[in-house]
Amino acid sequence: MDVRIYQPAKTAMQSGLAQTHDWVLEYLPLAKKTHDPLTGWVGSADTRQQIHLKFSSREEAVAYAQAHRLVALVEEPHVKRYRPKSYADNFRPDRIR
Repeated sequence: MDVRIYQPAKTAMQSGLAQTHDWVLEYLPLAKKTHDPLTGWVGSADTRQQIHLKFSSREEAVAYAQAHRLVALVEEPHVKRYRPKSYADNFRPDRIR
């Protein structure tokens, strides 16, 4: 696989869904990350890991990968079920504790 195409998940630090509607194409690593003994930083000679392309649809991302002859791994997003809740449900007499 050359690239990974996915739709990012919601961050754990926020309750909103900002930046979760786009599809992201990112290159998979070619080289291992190495530890620099002088500075203590972790780095790699593979600069393609820094590229993250955003597309508005899955089909655009797959078309880009095919146009550039890249083998793509497409990850389908996990669909979250939304169950509406009411604050009053906390005080129902038949509530399971």
